[in-house]
Amino acid sequence: MAGPPPLLDAAGRVAFVAGAAGGIGGATVELLRTAGARIVAADRPETGLPDPADDLLPLTLDAVNDGEVAAAVDAAAERFGVIDYLINAVGITGHGPLAGMKLDDWQRVLDVNLTSAFLLTREGHRHLRRPGGSVVLLSSTNGLAGGTQYSGAAYGAAKAGLINLTRYLAKEWAPEGLRVNCLAPGPVATPMLDRLAPEEHAALLGSIPLRRYAQAEEIAAAIAFLCSPHAASMTGTVTNVSGGLVLD
Repeated sequence: MAGPPPLLDAAGRVAFVAGAAGGIGGATVELLRTAGARIVAADRPETGLPDPADDLLPLTLDAVNDGEVAAAVDAAAERFGVIDYLINAVGITGHGPLAGMKLDDWQRVLDVNLTSAFLLTREGHRHLRRPGGSVVLLSSTNGLAGGTQYSGAAYGAAKAGLINLTRYLAKEWAPEGLRVNCLAPGPVATPMLDRLAPEEHAALLGSIPLRRYAQAEEIAAAIAFLCSPHAASMTGTVTNVSGGLVLD
């Protein structure tokens, strides 16, 4: 008797992962590559991208630079022909109260978290497979619940913007057979949490009903599911992966 189908058989597919050197981005690259996808791994030059291979094209990318994003997706299409999965895992966090925030800091957090997704989806749209292309944007529970002192106001605002960008694009692109979905993770055990002091970790973990941080590999698996045929009727969704921290 045949077993259940795999989460994702990506043989012959092409995944463009922005933020590929981060914790979630790196886990996503590894999982999709293992599933058979050819990978375009894009991130800032100082982050340490994987080595090039027949099935992997590393690209240095400033995700808030209009020209660089356009050139990167064109390079992906030139190398592999089409993009099946477009994934934006670019992000930085903010911190502190609104009253003390400088305009430059506010704008930088919005640009990296939200404008990057606008540029990537706008430029990537030209090369997405039709029908069957899948876009996954990375929001956060901070985008659902307003943020906390750990994230800052700009981060919460940007992540909320990603949720409505997802919903807008899902409606606009559905007639083309393209799906656009969003993940809203809670705290994930990546270097982004290294900034927290031990007592802050204890308080944050205590606020999560399951009393654990998500692992980057779990978020990557959720991304793979959203790209897979198992999610063929899902578009415009916001999937909460927070251990019960936010119940929506």
